[in-house]
Amino acid sequence: MHIVEAAFLGAVEGFTEFLPVSSTGHLTILERMLGYSTEDPDITAFTAIIQVGAVLATLLYLRADIRRLLTALFRGVTQKEERKSADYKLAWAVILGSMPIGVVGLAFKDQIETTLRALWFVSGALVLWSAVMWYADRKGHQVRGENDVTWKDTLIIGTVQCMALIPGVSRSGATMSAGLLRGLDRVTVTRLSFLLSIPALTAAGALQTVDEFGAISRGVGWPATLTATAVSFLTAYVAVSWLLKFVAKHSYNVFIGYRVVLGLFIMFLLGAGILPAS
Repeated sequence: MHIVEAAFLGAVEGFTEFLPVSSTGHLTILERMLGYSTEDPDITAFTAIIQVGAVLATLLYLRADIRRLLTALFRGVTQKEERKSADYKLAWAVILGSMPIGVVGLAFKDQIETTLRALWFVSGALVLWSAVMWYADRKGHQVRGENDVTWKDTLIIGTVQCMALIPGVSRSGATMSAGLLRGLDRVTVTRLSFLLSIPALTAAGALQTVDEFGAISRGVGWPATLTATAVSFLTAYVAVSWLLKFVAKHSYNVFIGYRVVLGLFIMFLLGAGILPAS
């Protein structure tokens, strides 16, 4: 892969990872347009590994929150009175909410990396999940904040997050929708989506690095992969900062509209034979 292509894909990954528009869906579409087979092991691994850049951006942006939660978690292990704190409960809630996608992702790894990356699936998921987002955005009461998050909330949100294993659904779109329907406000569900992304994306990137190290070396190449990861980090940091400010004052309408238009456009290209489905 040429360095310029890698940088472009890294920029798209970083900018779309935390927006509810599906970064994997975008990468699948663009990789196909650039002539790559999204079922090749090196391309699949590349797509997962460059997400680590977005994770690092999240760690940097939310470093104070993460430090606070980890401190509360470690204190709670040794001090019983600390277990009543909201931070201790939230830390365990995030851990619990991160588990479902790991189990489901490993169980259906082959289908996720092959069948579900067909562009008919991607475009269909972009359109259909937009309806879920629209419903959640309008029906969510938004009466609860971060201190009100429980393990039941994150378990439900984490389970719904598994839908994001279908490219086009969007991990953040899934978690935000579930959180809104649990009565959490937009800023809280967005921050919670960021926190839940850290274990999921880190594990996926690490697994692909170990399993497909040789495939990356022979195919895409590590210079291109590392370049894309670095660019992903930079654009993701900007996206995280912007998104938190945006959702504090706006609904998800702009993302919903964009998803529908993109999904229908890809369907048109597929139907006209301009773009191959797989």
